[in-house]
Amino acid sequence: MSTNTKEIGFEIHFTNYLTDTTHGNGYTLRHRTNFDKEYLVDQELLFQFLEATQPKAVAALEKSTGGDYKRTMLKEINRTLSQIRFARGMAVGGIINLLRKELVVNNIKFRLFYDKPNQTLNQELVALYQQNIFSVMRQVPYSKLNNNTLDMVVFINGLPIISFELKNEFTHQTVKDAIKQYKQDRDPKEPLFKLGRMLVHFAVDTELVYMTTHLKGESSYFLPFNKGNNNGAGNPENGGIKVDYLWKDILRKDTLTEIIQNYVQLFEEEGEKINKDGTFEKTKSQKLIFPRFHQLDAVRELLADAKQNGTGQKYLIQHSAGSGKSNSISWLAHQLASLYNTDNKNVFDSIIIVTDRKVLDSQIQKNVLQFEKTKGLVEPITDGSRQLKEALKDGKKIIISTIQKFPVIAAEMGELATNNFAIIIDEAHSSTSGNTLRKLNEALYKELTEETDEDEQTVEDDNAESNDALLQMIAKSRKLLDNASYFAFTATPKNKTLQLFGKPYEVGDQTKYEAFHLYSMKQAIEERFIEDVLKSYTTYNSFYSLYKKAEDDPKFDKQRAQKKLKQYVESHPASIDKKTKIIINHFIENVIHQRKINGLAKAMVVTSSRKNAVLYKHAFDKYLAENNLPFKSIVAFSGDIDGETEASLNHFSSGLIADEFKKPEYRFLIVASKFQTGFDQPLLHTMYVDKKLGGVNAVQTLSRLNRTTAGKDDTFVLDFANTVEEIENSFKPFYETTILADKTDHHKLFDLQSILDTYQIYEQEDVYAFTSAIIKNKPLDTVHGLLNKAVKEFNEVLSEEEQEDFRVKCKSFVRLYVFLSQIVPFESGYLESLYVYLNHLQNKIQRPVGEDLSKGVLDSIDMDSVKYRLLQTDRIYLQQGDELKPIPTEVKGGVLEPELEYLSEIVSEFNTRFGTEFTNEDKVRKLADELVKDVAQDQAFIDAYSYSDEQNAKITFDTILQQKLMEHIDSNFEVFKEFNDNPEFRSFFANTLYKMMANSFQNFNTQR
Repeated sequence: MSTNTKEIGFEIHFTNYLTDTTHGNGYTLRHRTNFDKEYLVDQELLFQFLEATQPKAVAALEKSTGGDYKRTMLKEINRTLSQIRFARGMAVGGIINLLRKELVVNNIKFRLFYDKPNQTLNQELVALYQQNIFSVMRQVPYSKLNNNTLDMVVFINGLPIISFELKNEFTHQTVKDAIKQYKQDRDPKEPLFKLGRMLVHFAVDTELVYMTTHLKGESSYFLPFNKGNNNGAGNPENGGIKVDYLWKDILRKDTLTEIIQNYVQLFEEEGEKINKDGTFEKTKSQKLIFPRFHQLDAVRELLADAKQNGTGQKYLIQHSAGSGKSNSISWLAHQLASLYNTDNKNVFDSIIIVTDRKVLDSQIQKNVLQFEKTKGLVEPITDGSRQLKEALKDGKKIIISTIQKFPVIAAEMGELATNNFAIIIDEAHSSTSGNTLRKLNEALYKELTEETDEDEQTVEDDNAESNDALLQMIAKSRKLLDNASYFAFTATPKNKTLQLFGKPYEVGDQTKYEAFHLYSMKQAIEERFIEDVLKSYTTYNSFYSLYKKAEDDPKFDKQRAQKKLKQYVESHPASIDKKTKIIINHFIENVIHQRKINGLAKAMVVTSSRKNAVLYKHAFDKYLAENNLPFKSIVAFSGDIDGETEASLNHFSSGLIADEFKKPEYRFLIVASKFQTGFDQPLLHTMYVDKKLGGVNAVQTLSRLNRTTAGKDDTFVLDFANTVEEIENSFKPFYETTILADKTDHHKLFDLQSILDTYQIYEQEDVYAFTSAIIKNKPLDTVHGLLNKAVKEFNEVLSEEEQEDFRVKCKSFVRLYVFLSQIVPFESGYLESLYVYLNHLQNKIQRPVGEDLSKGVLDSIDMDSVKYRLLQTDRIYLQQGDELKPIPTEVKGGVLEPELEYLSEIVSEFNTRFGTEFTNEDKVRKLADELVKDVAQDQAFIDAYSYSDEQNAKITFDTILQQKLMEHIDSNFEVFKEFNDNPEFRSFFANTLYKMMANSFQNFNTQR
């Protein structure tokens, strides 16, 4: 008999594995006729379980109901599942509570599911757990209104808990079709699909898995539930069906029981909604959490290792932003608190969650308390060190504390040497000046006074790397005890962090270190949990010029002089004013006018110093006011600059900056070493960087843009201070990628156009016709018809290799055009038309298996959505980065011998490095005319020309010309540079203008 390659064959393969007892599953296969549409249960298995495990309770209920106990039980179960209420944020009712807690019927207590005991001492509990009935049913008829069926449903003790829609690529359907079926064909009004009635709904094909816990029609949001492939999205090759982990692992009785006991949760949370006018409104929403694959995988692996190896271990969990870290920490903490080893002894007496916040992290506290099953299990430390000491001595199971109290924790742990502790270190998100780290350093290190001033300054200033500094300090502390295990979460580990907390392994004669568990930034981006902040990244070359005004030519230390010159020009009001104008104009034209994030987008300006932040604040306020723009700026820096503080400049206290920035009128946040880490504002779309960034600091700073929100399809970075290569090298170790495909050379766009044209699958007339149809809102069949000619040519004429090359070039053109069009003012109507054409064509020539499924986008989208997304940027596909270098065993030191150079040579070299060439000759001619008029009105020149000889008049002219040219520096910076840098040009330009001036004076005198 041949293999059944249809969808039903996939169902049979799936269910056969679940029901096969040789694999340890032993599910019961049930027929669809066993499903009761009225009460939405499998009655036979439900009462089989109750009568086998709780015969006395069943008999008591039967007696109290006069024999009709089943209907009474079914009604109470249905009421509990359908009438879910919330008290203090926690659900009362629903499938989770029905499985976890007792059900009281006529004052008689029942259990509808028995948990797996954490230890094996009580064999009676073990036996009860083994009597749970796991079953599976295919083609389940769930509705009383129609004959629709679900492909597959998993039950526990007759209660449906998980649904599946299965698709098989052999029938030309994928997981996208399964998602579409859930959204369009599964009415969310059906009782079975109400939130909390089931745990999760899986959309599955043989390659990928997606899930949702809440069916809401087209608004249903499906998350990937995949293992990851090469540190990115998807699933790895396994020699069979890539998603077999569903039936081989996730649906194993023990695994599914763990998920029910310890992971899933239904709750109500408070949030904020962005109104159309940009204001925020408090909201309440109900959510059911089912763990993502990497969360479940990480916690299970950590628990298994801790159970086997006990205390004294160190674990590094490298989970990117967007990984759901708060939930992972909460799940880990609660399960470590009840973890028993193979000898049935508790592994840890207390679990301590350490967070780097002066005020206890509300997100961590809320999440941990949310999963609390026993009141009093969790103790947030809010009243100081005394409360912390008492919590440790009283043996509180889960303690949440700030890092400021860590010395107390370490001291108390030393006194409680017979107790075992698990310390979970939350990633540091401090945006303070670094004083927290200094205090921690002083508390943990007796050798602090032996550290160099330079090392102290590094810790003080480099707060963007505070997480790594925190982890390193804790691990190096003399109070790092053998009776504690450390679980360190970070997105961006440095070499020291890896060596201190990482997992060692041998390669030849080398010892290398890696994270115990990885959820990479690359995977988070590809799964669309965070934005790729580098997909629209450009550098903006800043040009400066200086001139030597000293009469002699003294020598200076070249290196220090160049550094001071750079600081001077960066902080010069003319430079700040010029960049302010560039930033605001770019933001208005490319962010506001393009209605990024539905017109609500905000920007961050990263400055190099507190002084520059203040200068930018004044420049921004002045320019915004002069141009009557309806936006405001906020500045954030520590301390004061010449008496000016955050509060005096912003007109509200420092503690209100984050909340005030939420208001729609505030669009610019100007920062100096604040809000560059841990600041989560989803409306941040654009960043303007005027500060040298590197390593972790660069990653954490630019990652302020990566939070997702409705309407946020891209981000943009404009960098005045760093090169593409520098930013690329900073991201490589953490992205595991080659970040940027290429520099922003707009000529490459035309190269791509030429290559695409040579494939001859479209004509210029086709491009214009399609764009015209889009603009004129032609019917959808007309729009598709205009593309089908090219699709036909693509499929029938091009080889597979040519097809792949065309796809790549097409996507590259679309991405590059969207990117460059924000910088280069393309005036070609054809380029815009070609972009619109190719942007739609690429969706019809995709590979058989789609790549970007995370948004769950349906094949058919309305015309408004198409118009709205015309300027969307594709993400860059990334590659493996280099390994981090080990910690140096020899520290470089000593004093460098100054390299002395003449001032003139230093200035010349500086101007060469930061100079440019003319690009607009008409502009230069206009400037010459304006300068002649300006100098002609200067009284000093009038006097010199009228009463002195020509030589003195020329000297006076040159001096005044220099001054007047400075006044035009904003609009004619390249002329100013060339005038100061190029003696030949300076002589020619000055002599020419002097002749023009002389002619003007002669004409004036003649007329007079």
